[in-house]
Amino acid sequence: MSNSSGPRQGLPGTLFSMAGRPTEVKVSFWIWFAGGLFGVLGGMLGALGSLVLFAAAPAAAAGVVVLMLLAAAVGAAQMVFAVKMKGGRKWARLALTVLAAVTLVLAGANSVAGLGQGTGNWVAFLVSLAATVLMWLPKAQAWFAAGAGRNTSPE
Repeated sequence: MSNSSGPRQGLPGTLFSMAGRPTEVKVSFWIWFAGGLFGVLGGMLGALGSLVLFAAAPAAAAGVVVLMLLAAAVGAAQMVFAVKMKGGRKWARLALTVLAAVTLVLAGANSVAGLGQGTGNWVAFLVSLAATVLMWLPKAQAWFAAGAGRNTSPE
């Protein structure tokens, strides 16, 4: 039995609520959130998959596991930043912009060094660039600027 008189909203209802936000912020949120989710899943699967390397090269395997867990942590942080950005937090929008810049640096470094998934790194950068541009378009800018006077709670 509930003590509230209105409909009960759980975490998913408030976490993904998009009422009152410009389309640019909504689309950017979903790009960032989905990318973070894929980062978490990819990092965890990569860490589990690299465990087979311990038989052949324990030192290399340990390094790969650490990098995969770091990738999962960055993905989780990206999801948190996306939720905070959707809530109107300017610092989260800036943090996501920095993540996009880091993606560019890593894609360039991997291309120069010939390491990693060259095309995949550039695709990841282009997707994060699109999400970043959306957050800084005029309608999104106005929405963030008006943030001081509105309630930025999940709903």
